[in-house]
Amino acid sequence: MSAALASATLSEPVPVTAAGMIPAASPAGRDDLLVGLRDIVASDLAPQVHKIDHEGFYPDAVLRSFGQAGAFTAHVGAKPDLITAIEAMALAGEHCLSTAFCIWCQDALAWYLAQSQNAAPREALLGEVAQGARLGGTGLSNPMKSFFGIEQLRLKGRRVKGGYEVSGGLPWVSNLGDDHLFGAVFELADAPQHRVMAVVDCSREDIVLRQSTHFLALEGTRTMAVNFRKAFIPDSMVLAEPVEGFIRRIRAGFILLQAGMAFGLIQGCVNIMRGTEKGLGHINKYIPEQPAMFEDALAGMRETVHGLAATPFEADPAYWRAVIEARLAAGDWSLKAAQAAMLHAGASGYIVGAAAQRRLRESYFVAIVTPATKQLRKMLADLDAK
Repeated sequence: MSAALASATLSEPVPVTAAGMIPAASPAGRDDLLVGLRDIVASDLAPQVHKIDHEGFYPDAVLRSFGQAGAFTAHVGAKPDLITAIEAMALAGEHCLSTAFCIWCQDALAWYLAQSQNAAPREALLGEVAQGARLGGTGLSNPMKSFFGIEQLRLKGRRVKGGYEVSGGLPWVSNLGDDHLFGAVFELADAPQHRVMAVVDCSREDIVLRQSTHFLALEGTRTMAVNFRKAFIPDSMVLAEPVEGFIRRIRAGFILLQAGMAFGLIQGCVNIMRGTEKGLGHINKYIPEQPAMFEDALAGMRETVHGLAATPFEADPAYWRAVIEARLAAGDWSLKAAQAAMLHAGASGYIVGAAAQRRLRESYFVAIVTPATKQLRKMLADLDAK
């Protein structure tokens, strides 16, 4: 953690009420928070970006510093402020999408806990997750695909005394470790239409993590396969049962938060383009895609996403369509910006270690992370078919 923040934040726990809720954050504190987070990014994250990308280094210290500074708190208060969470994520994404993605994982985990009607997991875990003392992932890639008819649920459970016994496996869950947490959805083996969502503790012996896949980018995200070996999930860790109403409640926030990754990556690509102007501006001016184009697009996307983020529980079908369209645009513009940055950088962006080629690799992730571009287009088609 940066020295400027260490003395102010390390000993200050996130306040949690008796019901496991976090009091509403003050919007006036957003600017101060983002200034502090920018300091962490500059001092603690930026120098490690190459190590994260090339060595698969997991930036857990940065994640914990973000938590201690308050980055994971605003969107889970009594009045959820997703805008602050999105912009905090964007600060990291401007330099490193791996870290921004891990921040999204942490934000999503806190979002689940805060929105659960079961007070037990909130009381036990929300404060620690919002503080960054417990890190974790989302585990909803397979369920989100299942809910929209793309995959079958991979986890099966059965009712036992005090909870559920769950078996199966998830191929990729990110931001994990031996003491981490993640959300998971399973269906009952004897009643497949009955689905349960819970928080899973990776420290349990019946939960086995395995890292066997290597990725083109985002190697530093601790993405692992998870096996449930008749894993016991106590009732105290259940977030929702059945899950349908809960998923409808959390889905807009889950998706809108991902905009922080795109905003940060696009700004990082603009920075690359602007950085070439002095030496290559005389020739780069002939490239149709100029940095101002992406700055204007980014401003427009921010306005749209911020407006949608102000009402994350809106039930109007038109609102849900707008959320899907906004997320689709974020992925599309990420790809465009990264390709333009590569062209502006030219040969210097094509060498090992160059920022431009890393941003190009990272941009594809924005378009394929669940919900991927193809899933978002299917979701829009499904809405049109109704």
